[in-house]
Amino acid sequence: MSKHESAWLHVDGRARFTEDLLRDHPHALHAYPVQSPHAHARVLGIDTALAEVSEGVVRVLTAKDVPGVNDTGISRRDEPLFPELVEHAGQAVVWVLAKTREQARIGAQQVKVEYEPLKPILGLKEAIEQGSFHSAPIRMSRGQTEQALENAEHLKEGELQIGGQEHFYLETQATLAKLDESGTLFVHSSTQHPSETQDIVARVLGVPRSEVIVQCTRMGGGFGGKESQANPYASVAALGAKLTGKPVLVRLSRAQDTTLSGKRHPFYARYQVGFTSEGMLQALKLDLYADGGFSLDLSEPIVSRALFHSDNAYFIPHMQVTGRVCKTHKTSQTAFRGFGGPQGMVVIEHIVDLVARTLNLPPHEVRQKNFYSPEEFTHYGQQVTDAWKMNRVWEEALLRSHYLKRTEEIRSFNAVNRTKVRGLAITPVKFGISFTMTAYNQAGALVLIYQDGSVQVNHGGTEMGQGLHTKIQAIASRTLGIAPEKIKVMPTRTDKVPNTSATAASTGSDLNGGAVRNACERLKSRLLEVAAKHHQLEKEHLDLKEGFFWHQGEKIWTFEEAVKAAYYQRIQLFSDGFYATPHIHWDREKATGRPFAYFSYGACVAEIELDTVTGMHQVRQVDIVHDVGESLTPAIDRGQVEGGFIQGMGWLTLEDLRWNDAGLLATRNASTYKLPTLMDAPEVFNVHLLENTPQEGVVFGSKAVGEPPLMLAIAVREAIKDALHTLTGHFADVPSPITPEVSFFAAKIKKAHVLG
Repeated sequence: MSKHESAWLHVDGRARFTEDLLRDHPHALHAYPVQSPHAHARVLGIDTALAEVSEGVVRVLTAKDVPGVNDTGISRRDEPLFPELVEHAGQAVVWVLAKTREQARIGAQQVKVEYEPLKPILGLKEAIEQGSFHSAPIRMSRGQTEQALENAEHLKEGELQIGGQEHFYLETQATLAKLDESGTLFVHSSTQHPSETQDIVARVLGVPRSEVIVQCTRMGGGFGGKESQANPYASVAALGAKLTGKPVLVRLSRAQDTTLSGKRHPFYARYQVGFTSEGMLQALKLDLYADGGFSLDLSEPIVSRALFHSDNAYFIPHMQVTGRVCKTHKTSQTAFRGFGGPQGMVVIEHIVDLVARTLNLPPHEVRQKNFYSPEEFTHYGQQVTDAWKMNRVWEEALLRSHYLKRTEEIRSFNAVNRTKVRGLAITPVKFGISFTMTAYNQAGALVLIYQDGSVQVNHGGTEMGQGLHTKIQAIASRTLGIAPEKIKVMPTRTDKVPNTSATAASTGSDLNGGAVRNACERLKSRLLEVAAKHHQLEKEHLDLKEGFFWHQGEKIWTFEEAVKAAYYQRIQLFSDGFYATPHIHWDREKATGRPFAYFSYGACVAEIELDTVTGMHQVRQVDIVHDVGESLTPAIDRGQVEGGFIQGMGWLTLEDLRWNDAGLLATRNASTYKLPTLMDAPEVFNVHLLENTPQEGVVFGSKAVGEPPLMLAIAVREAIKDALHTLTGHFADVPSPITPEVSFFAAKIKKAHVLG
């Protein structure tokens, strides 16, 4: 099956997102925030009198209205829903409920808040200098790094700044909450983590989780931005519904969404690398600092993931990597596709390029000679047993892209062109799949078969456009042996499947697919027993596929006939399912273990053309080879590879978050924040899914595909650096993103240096 299960719904507009549910609740109230103009300030007083008598206003929510705990933090209680201390510009201090959104907006303007401004910390280096950190350092190491650096043939050191990224999902944060007749709160939320949203709402309301039901029908994109940060808006809607008895909608505008919610973490890296004259890496000492914003959120595991992937595909004998989460007065930075892995990989690819340029060796050769072998272990103690796949992916990418031939063609082009210069690069991806918090690697499912043979599947994963429900449908279809059209995947609800993990870490299909398969296998076994008894055959001699029971190559019964017979024999036609990822463990204190079930591999060749007059670049051709195991849905996987690559390319070359000196986000809308469009896509875009490489121990040999493709885009950054190196003769020591401005000034400064 290749078609997205909601494809036609999206095309003809029938797909319903959270705000679309308003048509069923015409008398719902609308919530609107009162946002602080200060990045750091003490709230001295709030006057809501004028707002309360403003037309259409039903209620103004403040801290005194919270019956439970006035906090929505997930790692620690550091995110007050109604703060007394403002810690980022745009933070919501009060929420106004009114009959229309416009009335709520006008009401919010009538709220008077008195602030005592305080000095904010707005940058990573400033936070480091002032010792402003959320938590203690996180460290992973092996070997004798200091000694190895001292004894290295060559030693280089440097620093790198990496910018953040706005999620810019099409559907902004949204929640519709209502009370049912029993007093249970029903919360429709655009959330990647319904169980956590349920937990936070229950905390704020001071009720047991069983009194809150959270449902996610679908999201208009998430990318990690709705893993934890949907919770405050669900809490506001739920609180409003509880206090007024009316449905309440929270739906942020684009400017509200960008100023209220977190982004990908900006990083600052300092490094020392030792290497041989042949380009073999000997030692690496790396310090990574992440801008966590005002609260901790998921920053610690994100920094840990950056440390896990600071080796990418390379074996480094002596390695010490340290990470710290800095506290600044910005939005609380959060999960974003790759979850820290992209930042770690950008740093090591920058370093490996430095090694190659220092030695005047081809970067692609230096990269490949440092790849892991199957006998080697990572700096956190996990053996890379299938490292041979990286070499296979790499060789296939070189061959399919005609890399060596094009290298010569580009050299010839650059020799005769004065204002245009081309660059070519190939970079690898080795990405670990699993939540690094071992307990999160579990999932549940509930599968129901009805008397007419139709099937309903419930699972704990959420659909955000990535095609998870399509894959779940394919897994159920293949396991039960019936057509996908017979299977209905239901909206995700906490009263159907409890205690679920977030749909994140690229585990959606592995975990929820495993649980669904487990439930379907139980049901299939029961039906085979019914068929065997009816036909007086051995169960082992029967097969169920294509909607029929087969015996010795002949159809003997339909799926529907077996279901009907099972019902009349009082055989249970529904089953729960459960899956827990096996063989993984992690000792956080010792920083060692086997945190990942497996690694996903990929390689990307990118060719760009840089205009030295403007600094603008064009991506001429991209060739990707990516390992998805035995693909469940090749069209869905291909779409994820293409989309992830484009999103990564935007982060590395276009998307430039800017705050002004007062801590206000200047790039709050599409008019000021440059997103990649179809015009930025490669002129030639070739994607090949690696063949004949099923992954052991996962659903039908398939592999995760959500996050790893984003890091393939590092090849574009390295191709731009290759062009700058050709232009200037020097290593392109440039920050990320390499915007046209960065390219222009890097070329200008280097040319001045060369000519001077």
